[in-house]
Formats: sequence, C-alpha cells, structure tokens
Amino acid sequence: MRIAEISSPEIRPSNHDPLSHILSHIESSIKELECYSPETPLPDSLSSDLRIALIQLSQLAPFPNSVKLQIWKLSYRLWNACVDNSNAAGVKSSSHKLSESHAKLRQVSADLLFLAGEVAGVPSPAFKSALFFYKTGLIWHDLRKFDLANNCFEKATDLTSKTETNGKSESEERKLLLDLNIARSRTAWEISDRNLAITLLNRAKNVLFGIAENYKTLANQYLMFGKSILSNNEVSGANEAVKLMNEAFDLSEKGLRIVKGTEETLALKELRSKTLRFVSASHLQRDEFESVLKCVKILRDGGGDQHPSLSVLAMKAWLGLGRYGEAEKELRGMVVDKGIPEGVWVSAVESYFQAAGAAAAETVKGLFLGLLGRCHVSAGAAIRVVNKVVGDSGGGEGPRVRAKVVAELVSDERVVALFAGGAAAKERTAMHALLWNCAAELFRSKDYEASAEMFENSMLYVPYDIENRILRAKGFRVLCLCHLGLSQLDRAQEYINEAEKFKIYLQKNELNKAIAQMQAMSTCPDFSLDFLSLSAHEAVACRALSVAVASLSHLLNFYSVGKPMPMTEVMVLRTLVTVLMQEPDNESDILKYMKRAHARLSELGPDSFLGKGEVGRREWNWFAVNLWNIGARTGKENKYELCAEFFRLASEFFSIKVDGEVEGNNVMVCKSLILTVSAMIADEKQRNATLLDTEVKQAIELLDRAGKVTISSRIVS
Repeated sequence: MRIAEISSPEIRPSNHDPLSHILSHIESSIKELECYSPETPLPDSLSSDLRIALIQLSQLAPFPNSVKLQIWKLSYRLWNACVDNSNAAGVKSSSHKLSESHAKLRQVSADLLFLAGEVAGVPSPAFKSALFFYKTGLIWHDLRKFDLANNCFEKATDLTSKTETNGKSESEERKLLLDLNIARSRTAWEISDRNLAITLLNRAKNVLFGIAENYKTLANQYLMFGKSILSNNEVSGANEAVKLMNEAFDLSEKGLRIVKGTEETLALKELRSKTLRFVSASHLQRDEFESVLKCVKILRDGGGDQHPSLSVLAMKAWLGLGRYGEAEKELRGMVVDKGIPEGVWVSAVESYFQAAGAAAAETVKGLFLGLLGRCHVSAGAAIRVVNKVVGDSGGGEGPRVRAKVVAELVSDERVVALFAGGAAAKERTAMHALLWNCAAELFRSKDYEASAEMFENSMLYVPYDIENRILRAKGFRVLCLCHLGLSQLDRAQEYINEAEKFKIYLQKNELNKAIAQMQAMSTCPDFSLDFLSLSAHEAVACRALSVAVASLSHLLNFYSVGKPMPMTEVMVLRTLVTVLMQEPDNESDILKYMKRAHARLSELGPDSFLGKGEVGRREWNWFAVNLWNIGARTGKENKYELCAEFFRLASEFFSIKVDGEVEGNNVMVCKSLILTVSAMIADEKQRNATLLDTEVKQAIELLDRAGKVTISSRIVS
C-alpha cells in the first residue's frame, strides 16, 4: 500500500492550533514548489521557509499517529515535487546539475520523515527514512559538500542499524545497506581519510547477502580506489593500490562462483579482467616486469582477453627486462590489430623508441608505414612519431641515423598525403617547423648533407600558393647555403661577406655602392637568382628604391624561354613598376618597363606570360588599369607626350584576349585611343609646333581604329 493511500483524519487549520497552522504552511510551500517552472532556479527562500517550519514543528513533538501520517504524506509530496522538477530540467538539458537549493529541499523532506518517526500501517518506516537520507547524501556528495553528505549517510546508517536484517529482508533494503557503506567510504576518501574509507569498504563485505551484483558493486569500488592511487604515479602508493585491486579481484572471483545469469557472468568476468589489467599496470609502476608478464599471460591464456592495453603492458615489461626483440614483436602485433586505437599505438611507439634509442629508428619507420597501410592515421599521430624519432639534438652518429630515418618517413607520399587540404593546415605548419628546426640543428653541427635533405623535406609541407611564397623562398635560400657548405666552404664564406657588404651599403644609404655590390654578387661561385630577389626585398625594406629597381632589372636579364626561375617574369615586372610608382617623376622608367611587359606578352602569349585563368585575368587587369590611371595623371600634370604613350599602351592591353575573350573592354579600348589622339593634339599646342606628317598619319590610324571598334561593338550588341 502506498503512503498516499493510507487514510488519515483531516486536520483543519485553526488560529488557535499552531500544529495545524505549521502543517498548512508546509503544504502551501510544497504547492508553490509544484507550480514552479523547471527553467527558473529554485529560490533559497523556499527551503528557508520550510526549514523554519520544520524547526517549529519539531518543538511540538511527539505527535499522534494521524499527524505522523500527515507529515509522512507531506514529506513524500515534497520529495516527489523535487524529483519532478529535476526530471523536467534534465529533459530540457542533458548537462543539468542539481543545485544547492534543490539539495536543501531534499534535506527538509528527509528530516520531515525522520521527525515523524514510525507510523502505524507503514512497512519498514526506518528503511524508508534511511533511503531519503541516503539519496540526499548522494546529492550533497555530488555538490562536494562532504560534511553534509556524511551527516546524511550517518543518519541513514543509524536508522538501518535499529532494524534487524536477514535473508528474508527485501532486496531493496539489503542493497541500501551495501550502498550506504560504499557512499560513506567514498565521502571519507574525498576528504583524504583513506583508513576510514577502506575500513568502511571492508565492513561492507558483511552485507553482500550472497548476491552476485553486490559483489560486483563492491569490487568496482575497490578498483576505483586502486586506480585513484595508481593515477598519482607515486611509487610509495603502488603497494596500497595493489592491495585494493587484489580485493577487487577476489570479490570478482567470489561473485563468479555464485552468479547465475549470463549477463551478470559476463559483467563479472569483464570486471575481473579489468582489475587484473590494472594490477599489471601497478606492477609496471614498481618495475616488477616479471609480474606484469605473468598477469598478461593469465589474461590472454585464461580469459582470452585481447584488450589493447595488454600489448602496451607486455611491450613495456619486455623493454624493462632489456629484451627488445620481444618488445618489437608486441609492437608489430599492435600494427596488425585493427582494434587498437591510434593514441595507444603512438604512445607505445614513443615508449619503445625512448627505451631502444636510435637503433630502433628504422623499426619505428617500418611500423608506422605499416600502420598507414591498415587504417586511417591522423596528421597529429605522424607529428608525434616524427618528434619522438628526431629526439634531442646533439652530435655523434645517433642524430644522423635518426635524421635519415625521419627524412625517409616524412618524404613518403602516404605521410605527405595526411597533411593535404585546409583541415590539416595547423598540423602541416607544425610538421614544417619540426623538420626545419631539426635541419637547423644539423646545419649548426656542420652536417650539411643531412641538413640539406631535411630542409628539402620540410618544403614538402609548404603549400604552393602565393601566401607561402616567402616561406618557400626562405627554404631555397637555406638549401643554397647547405650546398655551398658541402662544396666550397671558402666560397660560401666569400658570398656571405659580399652579402653583408651589400647590407651595410644599404644601411649607410650608399646606394651606388650597393648597386655595384649587387652586380658583383652575380659573379660569385654557385650564384643563385634567389639572391637578387632577396636583395630587392632588403632594398625596399631600407627604402633604397633605386637599388631595388636595379636588382629587379638585373634579374630580368636572366629570363629566357623555358628556363626555370624563382618567380614569374610578370611578377618581377609588376613589382618593378610598383616600386617605381612609390616615387614621383618616374613616368619614363615606368613606361619603359610597361612597354617591355607588352613586348614579352606579345612574344610569349597571354597564357605563358600572364598566367592562366583567374591569375592571368588579375595580372592583365593590373597592367591595363595602372596604364589608364598613370595616363590620366600625366594628362592632368600637362605631360601630354607621356600621357599619349600611356593611353596608347593602355589601348593595347585592353584589347588583349584573355582566355579567348576580350572581356567586353571595347569601350575602354575606344576611350584609350581617343584620349591618345587628344593628348597628341594637346602636346602640339603645348610645344607650339605642328605635328609631323607621320604623327598626323598615326593619329588618323588611331581614330580609324577607334571607329572600327565602335562599329564592331554595335554589331555585337
């Protein structure tokens, strides 16, 4: 029979009856809670009012059975309102946690039940009251209010101790006795009272009642305490951890002797295996390698356990015994096993390499490539393996061997493929930095051959795009230095000295000497064209624009059809014009290089000179628009001769077909031609001279061309 179904005489409130008034007040507060929205936090005033009413009610004890029954009903009603509110909030948010206000209301409900005491017609009232205190204590425990949790658990223990428990007791009541001991133990553990915690667990062995589920619950708690000690990595605590885990193992064994259901049997076997794995881990922590191997053998032979951690435990134990061959077998077995997570495998590789050293580098490479063949491996895993193989820098043969293995590993196309795409941009940058630093360390130790190979491999992790152009150029420059170091160190030093002189001239603003020095650099042995672009970059940084122009002009002399160059010719010309535009009165030089760009465009064709697709269209648009803008500016400045030249060249660029199309620029072609003739006439007036017959003929041809463009545009439209 439910509590709510037990009849009790109705108690009407009376102004002269304080008991009825208090009970009525409690009921009103409960009604308020029942109407409360779960989306709104519970007010502290609600629990405070109920707590005051509870204190007032306790002063009127003892109560007749009818009042006790009414208090019980109010307690259950309050409890159920709390449960409903919590459940509703949990449905709306999976991350919902009970608040302290909620815990206070549960505490009032438990205290009301305790105050009422035993009621005629209610079976096992002490256990019901104890259950409320137990559940409230769990909430306080989750809120880390361990003193309040412990008070609840102790009250629950006192209530259950007054009732005799035997085999005929209800299963829920027997389960409560075990849960109480475990809950008190957990609370003691949280406040660092380990002795009390373990004593309470040992006491819990007396309330297992021969139930397999109880054995599993208690064993699991022993295991949790053991794992907690083990996670601290304290050698001094390893013995205590093993004792706790042995208790868990024994309880699992005892539970298996009495278990009947299939699911319970499987759960206990899994717990036993899990416990033995942690026992093995604790032995490993104490360097008891033989014991580790015994545990692994028992798990594999007896229970057929194939947990991923077994291979790691066995491998580390073999490494501890110095038997690297056996450790390698375990590691190779992990490569074959698809059930082993990537993180576990990579961690095992790190441990193996740390113990075996440089001699294991080749093995690690083979194993990692084997792992690539059987499953998806992340770029992060590759970085971890490479970082471990690279190891600490230093002299001797070890670093060279490791560098050779790393070079072979990172140059494998399957490894490079892991870092492709925008999603792996962060990992790609990390891998490049790792390889670059390794190469730099090798360079400092004068191992130029290994350094060059590592620098070259680092460039595999630099995308071929405009944003990373500087980074690629930097890579080529250091590669030049490596090869210089390999071939002729004295000549390399000579080149460095020349470069330093160039820098000094720039800083001293001796521009003519800097230009002469730049030209002399090209006569150095093993000269690289990258250094001309670098010279231009340094000159721009020092605001020595004439030196930058000279460097880029010198670089243009090396361009020929089919010859590989560090940057495209159109890029050099565009940069040159951009530099010239930064200072006034450079229109003649700008025109010269614009004409050169047009000549090379006519010679090579748009696709070869400008580039294909969107890149080509951007380059074409840059030249055409800047010619137009400079023509307009020189016209405003009354430099009509230059103005005519710029507009005439602009008409040539606007008429170029990019990707087979004129891009609808006939209007701009026509405007440019008309403005060219206008500038020629204005120049005639400015010079107060008559145009030559050839110039007049040229002007007529330009206007005739403009007319044809206009007519063709009308026909098309």
